[in-house]
Amino acid sequence: MESYDFLWIIAIILISTKFLGIFSRKIHMPQVVGALVAGIILGPSVFGVISGGTSNSEFLSVMSKIGVILLMFMAGLETDLEELKKTGIASFIIAIIGVIVPLFGGYFTYKIFFYSEGGFDEVLKAIFVGVVLTATSVSITVETLREMGKLKGKMGTAILGAAIIDDVIGIIVLTVITSFKTPNVVILDVIIKILLYFVMIIVVSFITHIFANIIDKNNNNRRVAIYSLALCLILSYVSEVYFGVADITGAYFAGLIICNLGIKDYVTRKMSIISYMIFSPIFFASIGFDTNLRELSSSIAWFAIVLLIVAIATKIIGCGIGAKICKFSNSDAISIGVGMVSRGEVALIVAQKGVEMGLLDNNLFPAVILVVIVTTLITPILLKFVASK
Repeated sequence: MESYDFLWIIAIILISTKFLGIFSRKIHMPQVVGALVAGIILGPSVFGVISGGTSNSEFLSVMSKIGVILLMFMAGLETDLEELKKTGIASFIIAIIGVIVPLFGGYFTYKIFFYSEGGFDEVLKAIFVGVVLTATSVSITVETLREMGKLKGKMGTAILGAAIIDDVIGIIVLTVITSFKTPNVVILDVIIKILLYFVMIIVVSFITHIFANIIDKNNNNRRVAIYSLALCLILSYVSEVYFGVADITGAYFAGLIICNLGIKDYVTRKMSIISYMIFSPIFFASIGFDTNLRELSSSIAWFAIVLLIVAIATKIIGCGIGAKICKFSNSDAISIGVGMVSRGEVALIVAQKGVEMGLLDNNLFPAVILVVIVTTLITPILLKFVASK
């Protein structure tokens, strides 16, 4: 007899993530924190109502994968290229150093705790932990700066621009690392494949612009959201299957291609409905289902604590140095560094992809979850303190 358990499972996920998401907003936290906590409560860490080992795990896995693709597509759509033009070189320098320092910090943290054999796989795993730390989520920083009336200032604009460039660089680094995961990899082949991949993105972007202009002239925007979703899914598939690049990279670039077209607002409005109504809650909750905090060993717990300290310190130091190079005052440089501390959706997405590809061990996943949650909670507190000084 066919099981209909997936119906009540989806209902529980939607209700719990929405309820805790609203609660998170009430205490000035991003809704993603509430969704994560909902998954942890429902998962094996607390009540064990739903776990990765259920009969519906395959269904939830597929729904979660669609959710993460849509999230990255939305991230690309919401990228403000005009903001990048305003901040220009300053944001680029802040972002570059704000990526390099956490990348090395994560690499050496993994190396100190687990790196022993010295094989190529271990090197990739160590680098990947650094890649996870490069991500930045400034949604909560934006809210905090808005409350303080500093969002539109030089500091706020620099943070927004650097965060955008930060995510783009992170995606490119992820592309390179995942390409090296292929057995018997040849470095030259990887470089050629990545170059061909970006050529393909440019060609697709050019063709998309032509079609967008035709659609705009014929005033036929009603189906443009469907075409955009199809583009997202096709690029995700082609990236993963033909270029060995993560599917989320293809989704992100699909969003970037559309973000500077006239159809952007319409597509964003339509896509946000299906993404945030069902697929995104399932993705964030499923992370909790796959995370068992009860299995945290003492060594993993210590790793999580050290990784958290490194995650906070490397962003403040890296972005702060970048800001000082760009002639920001000491207080603004520290504020910019603190504003970039919060990890969020991108870090979770990258970490989940790493588990799938064997670049991040399952027992380290809870440590990453803790880093994401704590950095998200601590950022507004630190930012209000340093910015007020």
